[in-house]
Amino acid sequence: RRYDEAIEQFRRTLELDLGFPLAHVLLGQAYAQKGMYDEAIAELSRASELDPTPRARAILAYTLAVAGRKDEAARILSELEELANQKYVSPYFKALIYTALGEQDRAFEWLEKAYEERSEWLVWLKVDPKLDSLRSAPRFTALVQRVGLP
Repeated sequence: RRYDEAIEQFRRTLELDLGFPLAHVLLGQAYAQKGMYDEAIAELSRASELDPTPRARAILAYTLAVAGRKDEAARILSELEELANQKYVSPYFKALIYTALGEQDRAFEWLEKAYEERSEWLVWLKVDPKLDSLRSAPRFTALVQRVGLP
């Protein structure tokens, strides 16, 4: 959660390679956590253009939702649900979007699906700041315990 340092590092990384999608994703996430939504959306949009993975699209949707652009976030969520008919989309990503949309029950529904599938993304459960709004819920504590995180 040292976002200023992260922003500085990812900017330097992008000076070396502007076409590195993961650096755009991580820079966008750092901007979003600081509330710099315009910058975050620009970086995440660029990442989605370079490599339109479900992860990049989901984080863009999450950021759009927390920035108050919920209709755009819902549109990307629909795209991901459609994409899931053709290829794998982690339920964890859907949980992130529902969290940002303020739909806790739906977020927990998708986190449970991620647990059932043994999603590798659950290793981030205790530290992902995008899930902070869920942490006080007993369901979250129970899920962390079932996942087996210390």
